[in-house]
Amino acid sequence: MAGDIGGPFTLVDETGATVTDKDVLTKPSLIYFGYTFCPDVCPYDNARNAEAVALLEERGLEVQPVFISVDPARDPPEVLADFTDNLHPRMIGLSGSPEQVKAASQAYKTYYKIQDPEQEFYLIDHSTFTYFVMPEVGFVDFFKRDETPEQMAERVQCFMDAAAASGKN
Repeated sequence: MAGDIGGPFTLVDETGATVTDKDVLTKPSLIYFGYTFCPDVCPYDNARNAEAVALLEERGLEVQPVFISVDPARDPPEVLADFTDNLHPRMIGLSGSPEQVKAASQAYKTYYKIQDPEQEFYLIDHSTFTYFVMPEVGFVDFFKRDETPEQMAERVQCFMDAAAASGKN
């Protein structure tokens, strides 16, 4: 059920400040859970999300890209800042303690598991959905990996237009 996805979280942003979902999700947002050391999926998916945000900006719609790291050991604020700044100037990077990350992941029903954490260059299995949330509504929709930036922008715009028409945006 859609109402079961999302919810409150407390994490640490890329400046080192502790923030909550109320601080971060102040506008329509695309949220992705991953990690900066990811060799392929995370950079690709976040670049796609940034491209969708840019397409929406061209249409006069502002959507906030958000990246939540599931690897707090290797993704301190300065690493998150480098990662997000290279993808989109407004992308927000978040992480936190292992407990904070787990709580946020569970709220969004995501999966992640560190493979062989004793290895220096461990990988993390993780889900790859991007979640679209709106401040007055909460979770609205999700996008799978095979969806293009254009498809994402079309769906997001549709939801934003409907929310504006109903006075919820």
